[in-house]
Amino acid sequence: MSGSQSHVDPHAEQHGAHGDDHAPHGSLRGYVTGFLLSVVLTAIPFWLVMNDVLGNATLTAIVIMAFAAVQIVVHMVYFLHMNGRSEGGWNMMGLIFTIVIVVIVLAGSLWVMYHLNTNMMPDMHKM
Repeated sequence: MSGSQSHVDPHAEQHGAHGDDHAPHGSLRGYVTGFLLSVVLTAIPFWLVMNDVLGNATLTAIVIMAFAAVQIVVHMVYFLHMNGRSEGGWNMMGLIFTIVIVVIVLAGSLWVMYHLNTNMMPDMHKM
């Protein structure tokens, strides 16, 4: 080998430089904002339960689930950096598909359990 020849990676032109994925990266401000939102979205439901603010267990559970859903979105946006542009939209498409499947499975499971309880144990409701 002569000194004038250098090793050139044949895949470098096809794949570009490492770390050049055009994915959004977080800043310190973004991480602190996400952390503070997460703390607030955890503290409020804790306060609601510990002080029995709403007075109704069912309403409290619904409010807590709403806070949980918002916190999931905060984590996905601020910590996982998911948006409609990341990975050419495929991350969002996979997330939507996952949500649809989870909703179908949970709704179907609840429906089956309700009907099993109603149809298999009819005398239990009279007690």
